[in-house]
Amino acid sequence: MARRRQIYEGKAKILYEGPEPGTLIQYFKDDATAFNAQKKGTINGKGVLNNRISEHIFTMLGNIGVPTHFLRRLNMREQLIRQVEIVPIEVVVRNIAAGSMSKRLGIEEGTQLPRTVVEYYLKDDALGDPLITDEHILCFGWASQEELHDIADLAIRVNDFLSGLFAGIGIRLVDFKLEFGRIWDNDYARIILADEISPDNCRLWDATTGEKLDKDRFRRDLGGEVEAYQEVARRLGLLPEGADSAVLDLESHRKRRGK
Repeated sequence: MARRRQIYEGKAKILYEGPEPGTLIQYFKDDATAFNAQKKGTINGKGVLNNRISEHIFTMLGNIGVPTHFLRRLNMREQLIRQVEIVPIEVVVRNIAAGSMSKRLGIEEGTQLPRTVVEYYLKDDALGDPLITDEHILCFGWASQEELHDIADLAIRVNDFLSGLFAGIGIRLVDFKLEFGRIWDNDYARIILADEISPDNCRLWDATTGEKLDKDRFRRDLGGEVEAYQEVARRLGLLPEGADSAVLDLESHRKRRGK
């Protein structure tokens, strides 16, 4: 089989050239990072779980008319996506105070916000992904006014949908990060949802106990990362009950089967 051409490698995913023009293959890694890659580690099987969770969520978002880059899942760790021009902005949607918002503003973590807050951060690890405003985005041309309206509207639509989805399975959607891309039709660019939606870029708390079911378990050295990600997948109906036997690592699965 011909070696695939790698297009890009990020902290959690690798992008390869796709089988058709305008497509890419997105590979989900088990690598875990936090604090702009100052903390690094591995969560075995994370890539498999995030691939399945993100596929499930992107498919449902597509069904309600949210345009996304997702085309289809290819295997345990890979999905076929549309190639987009990534807008260099991380969009963070917050429903409950946590993480950097709590530290920055002195608001106790877990405080229900009186309204949903949408924040923008410049995608630049070297600068620490600084918080930016609409004015910065427009001034430096990172997105146009029309694109910014589309991004904000889509972010709120996604939040409304995901809040209901997770509430239905006993999970509070605290906050989450989105990325968007442009697809071009001649001279006209359209904004669509890109990247992934998974416990890697969502804060998810059990609605009853407040237990963290996301990457904060890795960030804060709480342990139990795999179990937390599995629990999210299980509640979404993506893993059978008692899924200790779920295939999360293909290599170890083959060894167990003696292949």
